[in-house]
Amino acid sequence: MRLSQVREGELAISKRAYRALQKEADKSGQQECCGLLLGREGRIVSILPAENVHPNPRTHFEIDPQVLIGAYKSERAGGPDVIGYYHSHPLGNGLPSDTDRASSARDGKVWAIIGYDGLRFWVDAPDGFRALSYAIAGR
Repeated sequence: MRLSQVREGELAISKRAYRALQKEADKSGQQECCGLLLGREGRIVSILPAENVHPNPRTHFEIDPQVLIGAYKSERAGGPDVIGYYHSHPLGNGLPSDTDRASSARDGKVWAIIGYDGLRFWVDAPDGFRALSYAIAGR
């Protein structure tokens, strides 16, 4: 899903996916958790946790490439869209870090960042990260 598919204020996340993001961050402790946001048409319905394969998972994240490839194959076969990515900042807030900005693809995907101040959503726009408002909707 690209930025053009997410109009301002139209991002929604299911209660189940919202809770799952919180659980993933909680259980990862002092390491950054990471994974994929799945759904359709600006609605996140589930997450797909992935192993953080970065050599320094306390301050960086890298989604296991096999999980990423599998999710895109599933999308092409009619499965849920890869709306974006998530990761946690165990010792920081939900703002994109300098590392996040340096590694972003500026591809219009949604990023969820879970920090000590809660969950925040961003779109990885061509001109940098922009905050997204969201609603928790449905199960």
